[in-house]
Amino acid sequence: MSKEGKYIIHASIRTDGTVARKDVIGAIFGQTEGLLGDQLQLRKLQRTGRIGHVDVVLHQNKGQVQGEILVTSSLDQVSTAVIGAALETIERIGPCKSSIKVKQIENIRTAKREHVIDRAKQLLVNLVNSGTDESKNILDEVRSVLTLNTEIELSGMTAGPNVKNSEAIIIVEGRNDVRNLLKYGIKNAIATMGSGIDSELVALAKTKKVVTAFLDGDRGGKLLLLELSGKLGKTLTHVSIAPQSREVEHLEGKVITKCLNQKEVSSKAVARIQVEIQKDDDETVGTGTELLEVPEHVKEWATHLEGLPRNKAIIIHEDGTASEPIGASNLKESLEETQGAQGLVFAGKINDKIFDYASGAGIENVLGNSRGNTSRKQDVQAFSPKDF
Repeated sequence: MSKEGKYIIHASIRTDGTVARKDVIGAIFGQTEGLLGDQLQLRKLQRTGRIGHVDVVLHQNKGQVQGEILVTSSLDQVSTAVIGAALETIERIGPCKSSIKVKQIENIRTAKREHVIDRAKQLLVNLVNSGTDESKNILDEVRSVLTLNTEIELSGMTAGPNVKNSEAIIIVEGRNDVRNLLKYGIKNAIATMGSGIDSELVALAKTKKVVTAFLDGDRGGKLLLLELSGKLGKTLTHVSIAPQSREVEHLEGKVITKCLNQKEVSSKAVARIQVEIQKDDDETVGTGTELLEVPEHVKEWATHLEGLPRNKAIIIHEDGTASEPIGASNLKESLEETQGAQGLVFAGKINDKIFDYASGAGIENVLGNSRGNTSRKQDVQAFSPKDF
């Protein structure tokens, strides 16, 4: 949590070549100059203290760079958002192609308020346990810890007191979800504490007979379900979803009971959610019927199609070398085991399964004998020799 400014712009950066911190900072100030008008010139704003220090953290791997950019702002919300959007216009740093994406704009005051609330709760518990003051005038949000202090911490995750000993657990997203369930007597819930599933949660779930995911009724809840399914596999037995656009932490007791009573078998629910997300994505960005100009290096892959047995595939590595022919039944596993794949050549028609395999391996271009009407899906571009 920064000590200066009102907002922090968090942005990720990725380049296809090696750059240094000073190159990134120079691009930020240089390429946004004149773009935002005189009032939002970054150099001027930094001199007057309206924009703070620009922090850049970079990690290099195999000739590519990934990292994070932090920009502190004392401007208003609108101006801060405009500056964040301006960062995303930077497409080249030095000689390298780059991509900058703003992940979030953090309200520092909100973060401080959350810290104050959490710390005040700790202080209140200590005060009550010492018997020095009943604290009748503490704000309701802080005083609520007295009625919900049955929650526990398990490897950094907020949980109900019965999580360890119960044969069934309910996995929710955040600590407020756990607290809401506790309010209605449900004491075997545990929070993932946001995205990223801890190994401790995976290990705990494997010791239970029934593992239910109870998630928000929005896109974020659906995405978390897919992440849980990927990490837990068959250990995840059931799924409950809050009503459309509602969050578990705000549900009334009768709604919670109804949702849990109507829980689905996980395999069925996950399959349904996968279809819904894919449909939403296709409606938002389309399945991509446009054909982009064929890159020269993709044209060179056509030599690998010659003599390649039908339904066999070849993985193209970063250095341009090619793998041995791989059968369709082993393709997914081979891609998962391959590091740094940049392309895929397939002796057959490119279908949805090939798109999915390529996307999962981070491959942007696929060359096949033929393709359907869909030339682009997710982040994968498909080509055939007819496109040359």
